[in-house]
Amino acid sequence: MFKKLMKMVVALGMVLSMAACSNNNNESKTVTLRVWGSQEDQAMLGEMIEAFKEANPEKEYAISLGVVGEPDAKTKYFEDPAAAADVFAFANDQLKDLVAGGALYEVTRNKDAIIAANGAGSVGSATLDGKLYAYPMTADNGYYMYYDKSVFTEEDVENLDKMMEVAAKAGKKVLMDVSNGWYIASFFLANGGTLTIGEDGLQDCNFNDANGLAVGEYIRNFTAHEAFITGDDAVIAGGMGTTIAAAVSGAWNAPAVQELLGDNYGATKLPTFTLNGEDVQMSSFAGYKLVGVNSQTEFPTDAMDLAEWLTNEENQIKRFNERGAGPSNINAAANEEVMNTPHIAALAEQGQYAISQNDVLGTYWAPAEAFGTACETKDYSSSVQEMLDNMVAQIEAAN
Repeated sequence: MFKKLMKMVVALGMVLSMAACSNNNNESKTVTLRVWGSQEDQAMLGEMIEAFKEANPEKEYAISLGVVGEPDAKTKYFEDPAAAADVFAFANDQLKDLVAGGALYEVTRNKDAIIAANGAGSVGSATLDGKLYAYPMTADNGYYMYYDKSVFTEEDVENLDKMMEVAAKAGKKVLMDVSNGWYIASFFLANGGTLTIGEDGLQDCNFNDANGLAVGEYIRNFTAHEAFITGDDAVIAGGMGTTIAAAVSGAWNAPAVQELLGDNYGATKLPTFTLNGEDVQMSSFAGYKLVGVNSQTEFPTDAMDLAEWLTNEENQIKRFNERGAGPSNINAAANEEVMNTPHIAALAEQGQYAISQNDVLGTYWAPAEAFGTACETKDYSSSVQEMLDNMVAQIEAAN
């Protein structure tokens, strides 16, 4: 009996020993994570990741970087969710589609601290049905007007029509990417345009009503003006301070524009434009950039820790210093250098005229961009009303 009991004790000890070894092996397993970020952020993200590893020496991390910018994150994710990054940045207007598609791991670690550390608007943009699905990264996903002080006075930049007149006389251009749905909305939103979600879950849009028609005709005339130019960030970088005297853009271009203009660097809210004899204030989308965790990640705890690290106060200040990004973190936003920065001040000024992107569905973008493209290319084969009716019909259609 004693021998039998001893055998049982030995066997139990072996089982416990194997279990302990198994647990130790799990604890020492290399944590493999992949992070997506824009091309411009790769070097900065690499430094943040190395600092994360140094701050967590008890674990072995293998963290790789991939180039997928915030605007493309949703599309790239749904191409192959299993192959998508564990941690990725995206614009807040993608949140609903990502959540609906089961893409995001709900934030469950340090949730209260994350909410307390960031502004209410940014937290709201990362929340759906009372659940936090992402980590606020920036509160600057908006736009305003950069301008060359050697060409424009502060009074000139108050009105877009005045700016076009001054620029034309100086042989300069005013840049706005009207073929981008993000920017073209500024005109419609300024004159009573709305984008809402109907009871059927589809996008409701009134950009083709009488107010929208007046705006559409203004956009057509604006894009036909001799001082108008369209283009992306590369065009701004290539012409600001020479051929281009002003450009509508966002915080990501602040370092480049400031370097190009030097002492003539100016940034302000979007101007008014004259419609039916009255000045109308250009609006904008108020957006935020967020960081999410892939619901299919093998290491959700570590992925959440990394996402929180990439968006903490220190790294939001780093992102501001290196990329000119406006912080969502309350303490980082209160930093004196941040508050005294012209483009951050311009963004804050424009904020009072901004509209949330939370109710902008995916069906909006392509039709709005098609309308803008037709104006930029001077395609006058249809009336403005016909173009707007076609645009709104597509915006309000089911996917």
